Amino acid sequence: MVKAIRDFVKKICYNIPMQTSDFDYNLPEELIAQTPLENRADSRLLVVDRDQRSYEDHTFKDIIDYLNEGDALVLNETKVLPARFYGYRADTGSKIEILLLKEIPCKTSGCCSWECLTKPQKRLRAETHRSLYFFKQEDDNTPLFGAHVDELLPDGITHLTFACTKQQLLENLSQIGTMPLPPYIHEKLKDQDRYQTVYAKNLGSAAAPTAGLHFTSELLEKAEKKGVKIVKITLHVGLGTFRPVQVDNIKDHKMHTEAYEITEEAAEILNHTRKQGKRIFAVGTTSVRTLESNLKNHSEFTPEKAETDIFIYPGYKFKAVDGIITNFHLPKSTLIMLVSAFAGKELIMEAYKHAIKEKYRFFSFGDAMLIK
Repeated sequence: MVKAIRDFVKKICYNIPMQTSDFDYNLPEELIAQTPLENRADSRLLVVDRDQRSYEDHTFKDIIDYLNEGDALVLNETKVLPARFYGYRADTGSKIEILLLKEIPCKTSGCCSWECLTKPQKRLRAETHRSLYFFKQEDDNTPLFGAHVDELLPDGITHLTFACTKQQLLENLSQIGTMPLPPYIHEKLKDQDRYQTVYAKNLGSAAAPTAGLHFTSELLEKAEKKGVKIVKITLHVGLGTFRPVQVDNIKDHKMHTEAYEITEEAAEILNHTRKQGKRIFAVGTTSVRTLESNLKNHSEFTPEKAETDIFIYPGYKFKAVDGIITNFHLPKSTLIMLVSAFAGKELIMEAYKHAIKEKYRFFSFGDAMLIK
């Protein structure tokens, strides 16, 4: 352990490239949560203290004890699209799985274009047949709508133009789409709303901001009664959630862009919190990335609609947040790199080792961590 810490410090101090393998750990498969708990707030909570270099076991309901009057609790209001559905090639009937990632500029009036993951993409490579149709049920004869394949990119990324407006597409997805659960979840989700936060509002994500799944309306009401300011921002979760780091040197990793918005009201509350000497707690890495991106662009929190590809890893100097509420993240992911930047890699890895020993539940439907 001492040697591992010494080697990691050397990498930072002497600017030696950090490797993706530095953020690896072994997780027993049985600790990957397959279903949500009946009560959101019954999850466990590992509280990590950066100053004391310590961690303690709690339940998520205890989160209120760590929030003080005047603190700000930042929630990501994004709402997950039922973004996974199937299309069929017009000429052969070959079945294609579609996962909407984000809307992109469209050149055709009355239509909308999206960046998607398609599988298998090779079925779309024929130059002369680029039309797809989408049906309410697989054995239907009349399609609900169609699409044209505009561009095929690496890693299964495809640009599609749908022969309907965005609103019409969203209405159709309510009939044919399903929640895009991560590939490590194998159980069928009985209640689709359990992959949404209780405060989800703005449709646009390809995945849930899962740290927020632990909050109930009652917990948020308790926080407000205590004098905690609830701040709502939006970042639509996109491709980065589905892409592991595939390079050895983490600085070679390229983050995909995600759209975010900070309203005038949110910026005012955050700036007031700072001026009063109170703390800002970000719920989830999506909220962290939104706030840090905003302060990267401005000297104070500023109303903004923008996109970010910010990549946070050890060595990064945080400007926006004082605490993070988050889940346990995949090995070698950009998310474990982010929390390692905030708390220190050694402390995070020790905390993860403890969580595994104590059989915490991991990933999207798993338990939570408060880093303060």
